Amino acid sequence: MYQEFGIKQNILDLAKEVEKDIKPMIEKIDNTCEQNSLKVLQAFQKYRISDLHFNSTTGYGYGDVGREAIEGIFAHVLGAEDSLVRGQFISGTHALTVALFAFLRPGDTMLSISGKPYDTLDSVIGIEENPSSLKAFGIHYEQIELINNEFDEKKIITRVKQGGIKLIEIQRSRGYSLRNSITLEKLETIIRKIKQIDSNIIMMIDNCYCELVGTKEPLQVGADVIVGSLIKNLGGGIAPNGAYIAGRKDLVQLAAERLTSPGLGKEVGPSLGMNKSILQGLFFAPSVVANSLKTAVFASRMLEKLGYIPSPKYDEPRADIVQTIAFGNKEDLIKYCQGIQMGSPVDSNSIPEPWDMPGYTDQIIMAAGAFTQGSSIELSCDAPIRPPYVAFMQGGLTYEYGKLGVLKAISNMGE
Repeated sequence: MYQEFGIKQNILDLAKEVEKDIKPMIEKIDNTCEQNSLKVLQAFQKYRISDLHFNSTTGYGYGDVGREAIEGIFAHVLGAEDSLVRGQFISGTHALTVALFAFLRPGDTMLSISGKPYDTLDSVIGIEENPSSLKAFGIHYEQIELINNEFDEKKIITRVKQGGIKLIEIQRSRGYSLRNSITLEKLETIIRKIKQIDSNIIMMIDNCYCELVGTKEPLQVGADVIVGSLIKNLGGGIAPNGAYIAGRKDLVQLAAERLTSPGLGKEVGPSLGMNKSILQGLFFAPSVVANSLKTAVFASRMLEKLGYIPSPKYDEPRADIVQTIAFGNKEDLIKYCQGIQMGSPVDSNSIPEPWDMPGYTDQIIMAAGAFTQGSSIELSCDAPIRPPYVAFMQGGLTYEYGKLGVLKAISNMGE
């Protein structure tokens, strides 16, 4: 069966060695999964979830008890005072946009201390000129780069002491950069030092790809608000779309009134039949995130054994589900991404090719045979075609499917 699937025997033999190497990491992931599963289960029981909460609303969505329970459960799991969890959010970028426009006013200054955010926010902020950007509304933007994967504490503290900062944004995951993702320990240290100088600064965290990787979330180490997508970690591969904003109650209310309208806020927004999918996705999320991490650890060790450069390495701490592999050449990078597509359940017969994607300087190759379009909790892999030819891989609904996808990709690369 493996041979018919195109997986070579030497790759299977190597996989057996690798699974012995990664066993301690797998045990740690399983332990975290169990703790997070307990947290989710307690939240479901706290809000007494029943068939009633699976019902759908249309129109204005007044009195949607399922939606209200969902937002209570998310708040509990994320350590928040309140949350806004809606299918009306099209993506994580949309939720981040709503949050930024909700919290910032003309004349305010936003500071990113993890370098430039992900490319999809360029037009939102005004880095790329756009008449609907924050910049167009008179909101200022500054950024401070990381130095050797660390916050530039000296420069950050100096800037905060100068005053005039309304909001500090931190993107935990790496995006298409080659830096490490930001751990909660580093996050807690810098937030504490910033708050000691100015406790009024809003600490906003882009938490995409990071939820349930550990047993705590940024709100539990001092952040004011976090934002993420439901077609990543917390959707468990089941939620068909949507995103969340969670944190301080006053900030969540501001975000709700930006999403809907002033005076309505969280009281409206029909669930349109999504409640069960969102709840079931969250219920599975601890296990799905664990499987994504296991897939990443397996891929990291496999590719390292084959002479490539993974980040993180298989035994290094992880802050998100993203695994990068530096191939050093264009051919292996493309073959690996194409192999991931070949090992997928959907569109496995389609062969991705590098193309000129709008908004990117370099050509991009994207492999994603997913049930939900754009879902990156399902096994996917993409890369800009530029030296050092790094692939960004994430997801894996089950470890077994993730492992098979990686084995297929390596076998394809070997051809």
